[in-house]
Amino acid sequence: MERHAGRIILLWGWRRALVAFLAGALAVLAQAPYDFFAVCFVSFPLLVWLLDGATGEASDGWLRRLRPAFAIGWWFGFGYFLAGLWWIGQALLVEADSFAWALPFAVVGIPLALAFFYGFATVVARLLWSNDIGRIAALAFGFALAEWLRGFLFTGFPWNAIGYAAMPVPLLMQSVSVTGMVGMNALAVFVFALPALLAARRHVRLGAVLLVLLVAADVGFGYVRLAAPEKPAERSLNVRIVQPAVDLSEKWDVSVRDRIFATMMGLSAKTPEPGHDKPQLILWPETSVPFLFTERPDALTALGDMLGDGQLLIAGIVREEGGSASNADARYYNSVVAIDDKGEIADAVDKVHLVPFGEYLPFAGLLGRFGLEQLVAGPTNFAAGNERHPIALPGGIRALPFICYEVIFPDLVAVDATSAELIVNLTNDAWFGDTPGPYQHFRQAQVRAVENGVPLLRAANTGISAVVDPRGRIVDALAIDARGAIDVRVPISNQAIISSGQRRINGMLIMLLLALAAGALNVRQRLRVN
Repeated sequence: MERHAGRIILLWGWRRALVAFLAGALAVLAQAPYDFFAVCFVSFPLLVWLLDGATGEASDGWLRRLRPAFAIGWWFGFGYFLAGLWWIGQALLVEADSFAWALPFAVVGIPLALAFFYGFATVVARLLWSNDIGRIAALAFGFALAEWLRGFLFTGFPWNAIGYAAMPVPLLMQSVSVTGMVGMNALAVFVFALPALLAARRHVRLGAVLLVLLVAADVGFGYVRLAAPEKPAERSLNVRIVQPAVDLSEKWDVSVRDRIFATMMGLSAKTPEPGHDKPQLILWPETSVPFLFTERPDALTALGDMLGDGQLLIAGIVREEGGSASNADARYYNSVVAIDDKGEIADAVDKVHLVPFGEYLPFAGLLGRFGLEQLVAGPTNFAAGNERHPIALPGGIRALPFICYEVIFPDLVAVDATSAELIVNLTNDAWFGDTPGPYQHFRQAQVRAVENGVPLLRAANTGISAVVDPRGRIVDALAIDARGAIDVRVPISNQAIISSGQRRINGMLIMLLLALAAGALNVRQRLRVN
């Protein structure tokens, strides 16, 4: 092992960059839908050995000495995000005549930009580097810090955070309910990188002990939590989730809107399967209503006729405010509405966290001059909602809605989930076809249920639509591209172990502990040298 590590350490130039790139690309196999987390025990030791050799000239200033470390992290990140996010380009092919030109910018440009976070991570790690287990702690701290920043800088995009690689199944998800994603990201990198110690003579036994203890603690906690009796549910909710599998090329086609609406109505009104009660709540996906209610008020009447007494429909729509489509002052929102059995909109929640370039155009005045526009099929740019609030469901149950990728933000969901007993996620992953994207999106939503200890109801146009229990187990689901509806009786019980605030503190404490350990060992090594 020492010989192989030595070869990696001594690599230079394009060979060093290529190995970093391939190590990052390989790590994507640990994410959904592949879930082969063992590859990270190869990718991260390779990264450690590459950083061992990332030393600048002694005559250089400290900033120039960090350039090799940044380059390694950047190439690792570029490989990771290119292999993990290539499917974003699929959305541009839905309307290829208009947007195919932007394919290289989406497929390559986004990974190029996100790679800077991992370059930052390796620079932070290199500042605290040492020749023993301290460098493993330094790398874990650097990545945890970078992943935390990736969650909110430049509107945030924490997709495929490293921590998800350590949570392919519910058994391995339970620890996130205590550590949060910040702590899980840190511990995942720490464990994945520990095999790098096999090529050294210091702290090998300590590393082996820590690896076994951390993995055993994670698996043991998961086993105990899944095996423990569930908290008795005082209430339950009969839910029907509709997955219409509408082709995006027809989504806003005026000639087929009535057919799409009729399909949704038919799936919603069908007789429940034997053993299932009549649904109290019916869930439709994001922007599932193919027209504006202001233009088709008759649609609300039809929905009222379709819904039985006491039933409620939660549907994703485009909501217009301030005028008609011909009114330049009209504003449009990507919204969730609750429609009661009278055909009246009882409540509405607008999407707060919009997708840049997908739902609105940043710096629209400037970029519009160059012919750039948003990439989502709809009436116009969306406006962001001001706040999110729970929607009252039958039986007094409260549900917090999150539209599309809002559910990937742990802090956004954690803050709001304290006031609700259900998480509802409406999305339209049809943009990305049967690629890894919808599977990755679903996995992140699944983890939100575990973090907050509440059930998750998810409706997606082409899948994956599902009901997930508070411990991350899939109760029922519809596969990608399937058309149909699932009926599920959902017990309502909050099974959170700790508050979201304490979970956030725990994650930060784990990250701080790794930083202190790395810093102490770095200082000790410097003192020995001097």
